[in-house]
Amino acid sequence: MAGGKRDKIRMSPEEVADFLASSFKVQVATVGKDGGPHLVTMFYALLDGKIAFTTYRTSQKVLNLRRDPAMTCLVEDGVEYGELRGVALHGKGRVVEDIEELMKIGSVVGSRMAGLPVPEVGEPIDPALADGIRQAMSKRVLVVMEPDRIASWDHRKA
Repeated sequence: MAGGKRDKIRMSPEEVADFLASSFKVQVATVGKDGGPHLVTMFYALLDGKIAFTTYRTSQKVLNLRRDPAMTCLVEDGVEYGELRGVALHGKGRVVEDIEELMKIGSVVGSRMAGLPVPEVGEPIDPALADGIRQAMSKRVLVVMEPDRIASWDHRKA
């Protein structure tokens, strides 16, 4: 259906980037040991334009990614059908253990969860908050979504 409704509601790459930058919750699916999906919602920030989140290094999603890096992420918005928009990213979840990379995302997500002003990724934060986040990150890893296929829709365009 070339030139059909699907093409009309697809977001441009710039719209996808803006939409992902304006959101902070992502639904993450990994492949469980039994081959079925393991689905969770996570708070995220963008690291070099890619969805990134921290999680406990012994979490089920990390165990799944270490066994099979396949991962799908969904960020969506809207209530009524004509308002629905979203981005589905299909690819691989890269597990990162570097504390400085963890701190970049942990500072953004931690500030948001604590109800504090949210810094830009990599921006310095209050040293007392940084110490608490560094301690929390000691048990965590960073997961970065490395997409190889992206689908998007914005029904407000229809």
